[in-house]
Amino acid sequence: MKNLKIHLWPLAACLASALALADPAGLAAVKQSLSAGRPHVPGELLVQFRAESSAAAQQALLAAIGALPLERLSGRRADQGELLRVRLQGPGAVSAGLLEQLAADPAVAFAEPNWLYRTQTDNPNDPYLGNLWGMQGAGTSPSHPYGSGALAAWNADRRCDSSVVVGVIDEGLMIGHPDLKANVWVNPGELKNGLDDDGNGYVDDINGWDFVSNDASVYDGASDDHGSHVAGTVAASINNAIGVFGVCPTAKLISAKFLGRQGGTTANAVKAVNYITDLKQRHAPGLVASNNSWGGGGYSQALSDAIKAAGDANILFIAAAGNAGVNIDSSPSYPASYPLANLLAVAAVDKLGGKASFSNWGVNTVQIAAPGVSILSTVPDRKGKASYAYYSGTSMATPHVSGAAALYRSLNPCADATQIKTAILSQAAVDPSLQGYVQQARRLDVAGFGSELSCP
Repeated sequence: MKNLKIHLWPLAACLASALALADPAGLAAVKQSLSAGRPHVPGELLVQFRAESSAAAQQALLAAIGALPLERLSGRRADQGELLRVRLQGPGAVSAGLLEQLAADPAVAFAEPNWLYRTQTDNPNDPYLGNLWGMQGAGTSPSHPYGSGALAAWNADRRCDSSVVVGVIDEGLMIGHPDLKANVWVNPGELKNGLDDDGNGYVDDINGWDFVSNDASVYDGASDDHGSHVAGTVAASINNAIGVFGVCPTAKLISAKFLGRQGGTTANAVKAVNYITDLKQRHAPGLVASNNSWGGGGYSQALSDAIKAAGDANILFIAAAGNAGVNIDSSPSYPASYPLANLLAVAAVDKLGGKASFSNWGVNTVQIAAPGVSILSTVPDRKGKASYAYYSGTSMATPHVSGAAALYRSLNPCADATQIKTAILSQAAVDPSLQGYVQQARRLDVAGFGSELSCP
């Protein structure tokens, strides 16, 4: 990692005359940092006023941008203007446009976000880091050339946002697992009181819904291992000195359980997909994707329609390609084979970078591959206690991509489903060993994700 360089703004005795115009190079650097997704306190700015600016001019400017002064960071020297920490009222995102507006004001010397700094540790302290080849990348330490690059994104300070949400349509998930519990979504419109407080048709759906038992208990013991494993790859907590971490380790997880001991039905799958779509519209605007590590049924127009409706609500449907080792261009596997704009079908690669022997494939249907062999993640053990286990399958590849969708949305909060899907595919690694198996031989690589899209 390169050493962090901090540039200090000089305050000369002749500040008023020396800063006749705001420093364009400094503004460009600030905008570049903002574009790169460097973390800052939401809605806060540091504003350096010019020495000759009057109190009335300062107050007028703050009123014009809807900002409240929080504290003075400079002294009252005659040759130095006020340096204030201010907070924008309302949602008030700090934007490049606002910085340009402030730089053009004659009362302002410069303005910048209130950046956040962290200790420059190279890696999180999760003890199983060395076992998480799917999270590593070509330039990380430890490294793996065919990992997803999630560790590289973390070390580059490209972090997930806790307002981003992923639906886990699967078995239930172990909401009390110490590596998951901080990221289990809580329904803000529901109280545990035996009533349907938010009017969505489900009573006490605090963390999601169980469509198998038709109740609010989304975790029913050791049999919910698959859903818990998937959830950990998406968003197990990071840097908490235990276990593993996920691709987007602060994203929230909604459980839509429709798989039981005997599998799940189309009817319950449709209800689960519709439930996730409805929750986005009611309570979870940051819901970016559903993870669907399941398949095997026949073609269903009802399920296809439900997935399309999720797409209309800007939700990606990320689906496992299947584990039969067949070409699903000619032998379709559903739901991965639905030709829908919001669907991403995912194959599995092994530790050598090739298509996993069990993985379905198809250059017209399967759009990307991701790590899916010997993936370590969160599970309940046979006694229902929190544990970890290695699983293999396209089920394990899929949540790497769901986590990637959440990570990209965190870095680009105005990105819609189409833009997120495009970014995942366009920034994927091209791996010759996947030629003839995966569309354009793509393999997931999030190491280069950054803040690329500006909000209107």
